[in-house]
Amino acid sequence: MKQMTHLSRLRWLGIVALSLLLSHLGVRRASAQAPVDTAHVSAAAVTFEPIVGYLSYDSLLHAMPDYTVAMARQESLREAYEAELKRVTDEFNSKYEDFLEGQAEFPRTILLKRQTELQELMRQNQLFRQQGLDDLKTAEEEALRPLRQRLASVIAEVAASHRLAIVVNTDLNATLYIDPKLCCDLTDEALAKLKE
Repeated sequence: MKQMTHLSRLRWLGIVALSLLLSHLGVRRASAQAPVDTAHVSAAAVTFEPIVGYLSYDSLLHAMPDYTVAMARQESLREAYEAELKRVTDEFNSKYEDFLEGQAEFPRTILLKRQTELQELMRQNQLFRQQGLDDLKTAEEEALRPLRQRLASVIAEVAASHRLAIVVNTDLNATLYIDPKLCCDLTDEALAKLKE
């Protein structure tokens, strides 16, 4: 719930920042032009240069040729961890079944030793599972880092070519409405540059 509140605050701050920027740029552009008799100008006659671009970051990332390679490596690594986890789980289950079958016949010292061994094995398996998840997450971040850097560079290049002040990510329904007359869709242009 805190994360949702934090996300809502970030969206609100983004909207406020965008509104301030748009109003500032609108004032700056209007003041750079010759004075206009606003009483005789209709709203339809006023034209704007887009200063905001938009795109889907995830769709561009997933469309990158190296993304498929990185995800295939990630899947291979995940499968290796899952195979090892299955092996250690099967080993634990086998030892636990042996323990259950023989516990009535074991002397107290052997019973306590086997219980301790099972507890330690369970602890090690839980630790391995957590380390595996951490390793997978780190490996994915490292695999995607150069892709994200390349994508950021392409987005900046495309935005600069259009002299845009802001590029908005349309993922996760972060933008509810985009006026195509005031904003510029950068998806196709960025995609073409990524494939160069």
